[in-house]
Amino acid sequence: MLSILIPTYNYDISRLVKEIHAQISELSIPFEICCYDDASTNKSVVETNQSIHNLPHTSYTVFTKNMGRSAIRNLLAQNAKFDWLLFLDADVLPKNNDFISKYLEAITEKTEVIYGGILYVEEKPNQSHLLRWVYGNEREALSTVNRNKNVYLSFLTLNFLIKKSVFSKVAFNENIPNLRHEDTLFSHNLKLADIEVTHIENPTYHLGLEESSHFLEKSLESVDALYLFLKQGLIPKDYTKITRVFFKLKPFGLHYVLALMYTIFEAYFKRNLLSKKPSLFIFDLCRLSYLCKLYTK
Repeated sequence: MLSILIPTYNYDISRLVKEIHAQISELSIPFEICCYDDASTNKSVVETNQSIHNLPHTSYTVFTKNMGRSAIRNLLAQNAKFDWLLFLDADVLPKNNDFISKYLEAITEKTEVIYGGILYVEEKPNQSHLLRWVYGNEREALSTVNRNKNVYLSFLTLNFLIKKSVFSKVAFNENIPNLRHEDTLFSHNLKLADIEVTHIENPTYHLGLEESSHFLEKSLESVDALYLFLKQGLIPKDYTKITRVFFKLKPFGLHYVLALMYTIFEAYFKRNLLSKKPSLFIFDLCRLSYLCKLYTK
């Protein structure tokens, strides 16, 4: 019936697996929980995760060579026993104790993909982790109503159910560098294949808040990924907000102005985004001007 697939890297997933296992064990359905560790370097985390082996129908496999986020997810799907695949990121935790049953109840004859959503804890973190929390609450923790306004672009791969036969058509692209934005490319491939994404209220909390400096670095890496996708024709110019704005500015040569702005104001951008009051306007401007700089190299 259900294969629950959890890729991890240097993260303690024992709490998540135990919670999921407890929920699904009450439902009396065939299941497996498969956890693939992508060559974690933190040995104490690996040791803690070994406790997963004690749970029935659950496995924890540690790889010796890092294969990247896309490849390890594809391998999990390829090796899954059952027709339905529930992908969960390592750093999530279901909000409700009927998380599994809600997904199962949402399946119909026409169901192909279901996305349950994401939440962030209400308690404000300290300054060193604030940017990720602000961004997550404003841009990712969307209600079903808001997600349905842009069904594909609001889809994230940290908590979703997909039919195995459907996944085989749109598997994660392993030919792109490990630069982020695999969610964007995956959602676009779903759209291209005319695969319906159903949005429901069945969220997980995203617990793994990176430090603001690390999140900012990853966000600029994601712009590198968008630049690559555009150059290779993997996504259309208007698929994301940042690329849509860029291609409205480019015909007027304004991207040169913004590229210069990034060079001049890079330090200011970073000061604001690592401060006690990070501005998402500055965050967007930073990423847009960085994309402009990439196009003027």
